[in-house]
Amino acid sequence: MRGKVELCGVDTAKLPVLKNEEMTELLRRSGSGDKQAREELICGNLRLVLSVIQRFLGRGASADDLFQVGCIGLIKAIDNFDLNQCVRFSTYAVPMIIGEIRRYLRDNSSLRVSRSMRDTAYRVLQAREKLLGQSQREPTVEEIARELDIPREDVVMAMDAMADPVSLYEPVYSDGADAACVMDQVRDRSCSDEVWLRQIALKDAIARLGPRERRILTMRFFQGLTQMEVSARIGISQAQVSRLEKGAVGSIRQAL
Repeated sequence: MRGKVELCGVDTAKLPVLKNEEMTELLRRSGSGDKQAREELICGNLRLVLSVIQRFLGRGASADDLFQVGCIGLIKAIDNFDLNQCVRFSTYAVPMIIGEIRRYLRDNSSLRVSRSMRDTAYRVLQAREKLLGQSQREPTVEEIARELDIPREDVVMAMDAMADPVSLYEPVYSDGADAACVMDQVRDRSCSDEVWLRQIALKDAIARLGPRERRILTMRFFQGLTQMEVSARIGISQAQVSRLEKGAVGSIRQAL
């Protein structure tokens, strides 16, 4: 939010602040159906929305969108607040604003994650913030798991579920000419075009061998048998197995 003055056309630097007496009177009037009081309550609590959305920045949603969704949570809090309950309005409104933003982020995520996994992820984030405030250092996965009394694996999966997906074509470095993408750093070199061509050529070379040569190569290189074991199964001498094996390998190399 640093340097951001306007959100959804609202100048955040000029947002009004209501005193406790004004808040109570406006809540009473709004509860009686006074639309003007309701509007004043909304405008007077936008700073509350602004403070809440800052913890959700950097999760793929724009600040404007988060602000609008947070305002929906604020309006719901205003419409459902009961003055007879001994609780401050901000204490009641903040969880409703947070809940509305969480639903928005969950429903608009690039990847669909189950609700139970999302709920676990938010509990993990809350536990992390709590432990961070207590120890003034980043908590470990084991500490978060103990705090929530859940398996370590669930914490790891929940944290992965909250991570924003990254495109393989997203540039990570550019020197003014060709840009290096994520794909260039994580690609599997065993699945390159060159490897595929070699595999095709190898299959063609093996297909040209006779049935006995293919059988010998299968037992030697895929089943891990020795030449003596192969000779016993086929019924020929170990010297013949060695000669047929060398001839088959030589034919493949020549074909490649």
